[in-house]
Amino acid sequence: MAGLQSLNELPPKKAREAFLRCCGSAGWVQGMLMRRPFKTETDLFAAADEIWQRLSKADFLEAFARHPRIGGKDALRAKFAATLGWAQGEQAGAREASEEVLEALSQGNAQYEKRFGYIFIVCATGKSAAEMLALLHARLPHSPDKELAIAAGEQAKITALRLKKLLES
Repeated sequence: MAGLQSLNELPPKKAREAFLRCCGSAGWVQGMLMRRPFKTETDLFAAADEIWQRLSKADFLEAFARHPRIGGKDALRAKFAATLGWAQGEQAGAREASEEVLEALSQGNAQYEKRFGYIFIVCATGKSAAEMLALLHARLPHSPDKELAIAAGEQAKITALRLKKLLES
């Protein structure tokens, strides 16, 4: 509960930064700021999910744009310094992959982005690079609407994991 109390007591600017580490959607962050203080961790996670579910496609795309590509080490270092440690841990399976699998992920990511207009979003925690590659290939044939819903669901999982890490830090 000390983590929740600390989160509730953060000044607005610091709270905004903390929430942005969890999800890159300004609409989601604003919604979370407006809901503070949270009585329980359950309330925090329920609010996070409820706010996410009410957002628009533009909000989803904004959040997706703040993620590094799976296996994209340069992007991890340069563009996403604020979430670097978390993203590296989440994508640990990609770091242990063979060059062949990493190259296939890179090519698959390019195909996915060309098809859908945003990077492949998957809750990578606990998944090997080969598993992520298989998921990427399985999702490529989806309709844009179906894929957006799946990607938004994956973002919600990532956000929940990051909120948990935020409370623990």
